[in-house]
Amino acid sequence: MSFSPALIALASYLSGEFDNGQQAIADPAWYVHLRLWQRPVSLFTEDSLTLFAEQANIVNLDYPYRPRLLRLREDESDSNCLQVQYYLIKNPEVVRGAGRNPALLNTLTTQQIELLPSCTLKVTQQQLAPDQFSFSTVPVSEEPCCFTYQGETYQVFIGFDVTSESLKTYDKGIDPATGKAIWGALLGPFYFQKLNDFSGELPV
Repeated sequence: MSFSPALIALASYLSGEFDNGQQAIADPAWYVHLRLWQRPVSLFTEDSLTLFAEQANIVNLDYPYRPRLLRLREDESDSNCLQVQYYLIKNPEVVRGAGRNPALLNTLTTQQIELLPSCTLKVTQQQLAPDQFSFSTVPVSEEPCCFTYQGETYQVFIGFDVTSESLKTYDKGIDPATGKAIWGALLGPFYFQKLNDFSGELPV
């Protein structure tokens, strides 16, 4: 399938190894120094570009956490709009560390992941130049993004802004009882800079 220039640009901008070191040094009380990996993975290639994501504290890079899949696709009801669908990985240990060791993703199948229906984002886009875009996201619905892992239910808020130059993430953990954020981007987004570009791994 041929993908739109906007979808290819979105996947390209998001594909890479990212770091928020400058932000963490400037405001260490509120921003942990993180390394974020987002690598293309060969799933849903018939209509989507899909990324595996995980992150780690800079002082513990060998123990990444929050593994997930981002399926980037055109909105079925409006081909001019894009969506990001999030998937849970049922057994995270199978792919832990795949950000730095992408060979671990070669055996990942659709049977090992689970769609999180309430965790879908609508992507709005602004074309800055013929081959340059700016993207931002909003939740598709007002239903909270929730998932269950090892018998516990978690609620999160997810979102990002991205250009070819930078990535801002708004992910926060939410206390279901109060609706208040308890971890993550409490005072504003995490500002990431791309250290390594993985867009060459995209199947386009």
